[in-house]
Amino acid sequence: MLLLTASELGCIRGSRHIFTNINWQLAAGEALALVGPNGSGKSSLLRLVAGLLQPSVGRIELAGGTPERTIAEQAHYLGHLDALKPSLTASENLHFWASYLGGGTQAPALAAVGLGGLADLPAAYLSAGQRRRLSIARLIAIKRPIWLLDGPTSALDAAAQAYLAGCMGQHLAGGGLIVAAAHGPIGLAAAKELRLGGAP
Repeated sequence: MLLLTASELGCIRGSRHIFTNINWQLAAGEALALVGPNGSGKSSLLRLVAGLLQPSVGRIELAGGTPERTIAEQAHYLGHLDALKPSLTASENLHFWASYLGGGTQAPALAAVGLGGLADLPAAYLSAGQRRRLSIARLIAIKRPIWLLDGPTSALDAAAQAYLAGCMGQHLAGGGLIVAAAHGPIGLAAAKELRLGGAP
């Protein structure tokens, strides 16, 4: 069984202490919602778990995963910006990620997020909501046990938000983990909550 543990984490960006003494334990099928005002460190904390930043103190450990792979290699990181190449089509973008991250089937994932008819359209011509849905297709096409989501509902309409909530529910039901940062509800009603930076 997966167990993701953060112990006494601290983060410094530049000369500023963003947060200190952050602790949590997340088991398979559980989600953690990061809440707090802008600048409280939600995105920085996600980036620490994703391996994009190093903690100033403390550690992050994963038990029950694939021992020869890092946490980052077992996680999807969905940041504020959609990691897409504008000149590539929707299908080509997803194929790139599948090749880079290992495996995955593109066509069913594109259809699932409502982009099946736009597979041959360059990402530069997609709306903000469509680009976000293309990023969500990566979560579906390439199976990884840990989802790190930063403002995942950004630019999504109500129907797409509901679809994402369903995807997250299925991921958790299958034994996955989710750590998500958001300023409002994102469909993780049963999530544990970690508040950063005091009251907003």
